[in-house]
Amino acid sequence: LALSSLSNTLAVNNSGRWWGIINVASSTNLLTDSKNVQLVLDPSLQLLSRKQRKLIRQNPGVLHSVSSGLQSAIKECKWQFRNRRWNCPTSQGPNIFGKIVNRGCRETAFIFAITSAGVTHSVARSCSEGSIESCTCDYRRRGPGGPDWHWGGCSDNIDFGRLFGREFVDSSEKGRDLRFLMNLHNNEAGRMTVFSEMRQECKCHGMSGSCTVRTCWMRLPTFRAVGDFLKDRFDGASRVIYGNKGSNRASRVELHHLEPENPAHKPPSPHDLVYFEKSPNFCTYSGKTGTAGTAGRFCNSSSPGLDGCELLCCGRGYRTRTQRVTERCNCTFHWCCHVSCLNCTNTQVLHECL
Repeated sequence: LALSSLSNTLAVNNSGRWWGIINVASSTNLLTDSKNVQLVLDPSLQLLSRKQRKLIRQNPGVLHSVSSGLQSAIKECKWQFRNRRWNCPTSQGPNIFGKIVNRGCRETAFIFAITSAGVTHSVARSCSEGSIESCTCDYRRRGPGGPDWHWGGCSDNIDFGRLFGREFVDSSEKGRDLRFLMNLHNNEAGRMTVFSEMRQECKCHGMSGSCTVRTCWMRLPTFRAVGDFLKDRFDGASRVIYGNKGSNRASRVELHHLEPENPAHKPPSPHDLVYFEKSPNFCTYSGKTGTAGTAGRFCNSSSPGLDGCELLCCGRGYRTRTQRVTERCNCTFHWCCHVSCLNCTNTQVLHECL
C-alpha cells in the first residue's frame, strides 16, 4: 500500500484492485475529510462502488482509517508468511496481491480475512481516538461490573468497526457462486477474530495505588495477535464445496451455503478460514498463476522447518556467500543530551536459493 501524500493516497479494496485519490475534482468524486481537506477519487479507475463512496461521504475521516487498516493488513501478511514459499508478495501494479486473489486457495482465504480484519480494527480504533466524526467510544458499558471494579473509560467501538467493515468490504463481492460464498465467509472470519480477541483493560484507583477500585473498559487486541490467530486458522483451513439445500422453504441465505468437502468433517465455524482449491506450486515462477518462485530467497541452512534451505529452495540447492556489514554499536548516552556510538563491522553468511 503506497502512501506518498494527501493528494496521491492509494489503497486497495478487497478484490485486489487499486483505488486512489488524485487532484482532478468532479461532482461525482469529490470528498471532504474531517479537516475539510478536499479529497478526490479517481473516476477513471472505476474501483469504488457507489455504496462504498456513499459510506465514505457519510463517515468523514474514515477514508484515512481504511487506508491505515489496509497498510496494517499488508504488513502483517508479509510478516506471517516471511519464512514460507509464498511470502505474501505485493506489487505496485493494478492487482497488489497479484493473481492469487482470483483463486480459491488457502492463501486467498488469508488475504481476504486479514484485509477485512485490518479495516475493522483500524475503524474501531479510530472511533475511540475521535478520528471519525460519525462514531465515538463505545459507552454502553457503564456502571457496576464486579465487587471491586466498574465499567467506565473509553472502550474501542468494535460494533461500529464490524458494521462498517461488513458494508464497505463485502459490497465489492458479487454473485452467488462458490467463490462469492468463500470470500464473504473469510471476510467475516477476519472481523470475528478482531471481535473475539477483545480484552478487558483496567486502571487502578486508590491511595498510593492500592487499587481498591478499578475502572475497566474493552480494548482491541494488537493487530499482531489478530495476525497470529488468522495464521493458525490458515494452517487448519477447511476445504469446502458449494451446498444447496434445494428446498423452496429455505431462505436465500440457507439455500446456498458452504459444506465440508469431506462429509466426515464438521462444517466450518464462523472463525474458520475456508478454501475450495489446492494451492499452486510456489517453488518456481509461473506467469499463469502469478507465482514468483523461491529462487533468490534467503534461507536458513541449519533449520529443518519451512524457512530451511531444503524446503524453501524446493530441493534445488542453494549458494552461500559472505558480506561485511557495518553497523552502529556500543552506544553511550551522555548527559545532556547526545549519544555516541562506535562502528562495528561484522561478517554475515547468507544462503540463497538456486
